[in-house]
Amino acid sequence: MSEQDAAAEPTLAEVLEAVRALNERMDRLEASLHEQEAAGVPEEVVIAISAAVAAYLGHRAKIKQMHYRTGATWAQQGRAVVQGRHGTHPVR
Repeated sequence: MSEQDAAAEPTLAEVLEAVRALNERMDRLEASLHEQEAAGVPEEVVIAISAAVAAYLGHRAKIKQMHYRTGATWAQQGRAVVQGRHGTHPVR
């Protein structure tokens, strides 16, 4: 093994530091995943939304940010739209 090869190999301390950093990153990602699951948005819904956006834009889009809404405002608006399409009095 040449001196250049020996210098390129990480030391045990560097490997342990890299493993520690990866463990911390995985812990943060798992915590984020648990928060998303607790918010009640299944992964399938996120995938469906991203597919719809990609189809609309005509290319593969990347999700950069999502905002979870709490409350029933969006549901009320959806019901108002659907109910507004139907006539309340029949036409004679």
